[in-house]
Amino acid sequence: MSAATSVDPVDIARAAVEHAYDQGWTDGLPVVPVTAATRDEFLAATPRDPGEVVAHAGSLGRECTVERVAVNAAMAGCRPEYLPVVLAAWDALMAQRVVTGGGWQSTSGPAPLIVVNGDVRAELGINSVGGSVGPGFRANATIARAIGLTVRNVLGIRPHELDQATQGLPGRFAVCVGENEEQSPWEPLSVELGAAPGAGSVSAMLIRTCEFVDNRDSTDPEDLLRDIADTVARTGTVVGGRSSAGLLLGVEHATLLADGGFGKADVAAWISEHAVRTAADLRAAGKGRAAGDAPDDAPFPMVPEPEHLPIVVTGARNAGMSLVVRPFGFGGWSRTTHPVHVGGAAA
Repeated sequence: MSAATSVDPVDIARAAVEHAYDQGWTDGLPVVPVTAATRDEFLAATPRDPGEVVAHAGSLGRECTVERVAVNAAMAGCRPEYLPVVLAAWDALMAQRVVTGGGWQSTSGPAPLIVVNGDVRAELGINSVGGSVGPGFRANATIARAIGLTVRNVLGIRPHELDQATQGLPGRFAVCVGENEEQSPWEPLSVELGAAPGAGSVSAMLIRTCEFVDNRDSTDPEDLLRDIADTVARTGTVVGGRSSAGLLLGVEHATLLADGGFGKADVAAWISEHAVRTAADLRAAGKGRAAGDAPDDAPFPMVPEPEHLPIVVTGARNAGMSLVVRPFGFGGWSRTTHPVHVGGAAA
């Protein structure tokens, strides 16, 4: 073929991206074109059968296989070696009652929070320190994006169609974090839930949003806990008389609490006991229906049980900042962690 008639490969790639837009396969950002060879390269990274069903939307009668997850992971910009983590994230999500019960279609527009533990974080470049919830890291961004693309392209849950989100969350693109195990004063979430230290493991849940707690001055752990509890007990999160919360603690906050004698279970118990509003507070916020006939001074715990409050240490040791996350639903999260399977065994 002469130079005059040759086709620019960049033009071919652009045409493929535009075709994906035309077909409705994107989340608003460009996707990576996928060939059969690309799909097979991804499937070679996992011992799981391509036809294994890993996700489903029971109310819609739809399900998703390993092969379809692989295609959407490739479209999301994942490297093949990320696929086992994406699959483990799906295992974790499908353990959540709110996911299997139709949470993807909620008016809250919840997003998956994916927490990765173990040595696989360093092996894949999953950010666990500065900016762990923010952009700039391929593994964090594309692993989470692969979940969203699968929800859209395989389960068929798209905005203005089956997705009923009132506003939705930008987190549908990427909320995947590594736990900062190296600087945490406590055992990792995965070990707390039964995994071996260092084993690649994933926990996940749907969340409504993230809210920051900026406290750089407290030297008393209970002062810090009061500040966190104030955010947890915000009346705007109350739905039907109940709320939910989880903590993504910065290293400085976690260290202050641990040095003050608090373990993770102690933190959860303290928050559960003190993140309380009264019936009068609810009525004043226009949520009298949640208060019912209770007297004005009747207490309403925002986190009814400590085990409903997951705690993860993530981010840099550079400021007294943490995030409160809002798990979707009030039945608690599954309290499970799921192994990352690579080459026929857990990583």
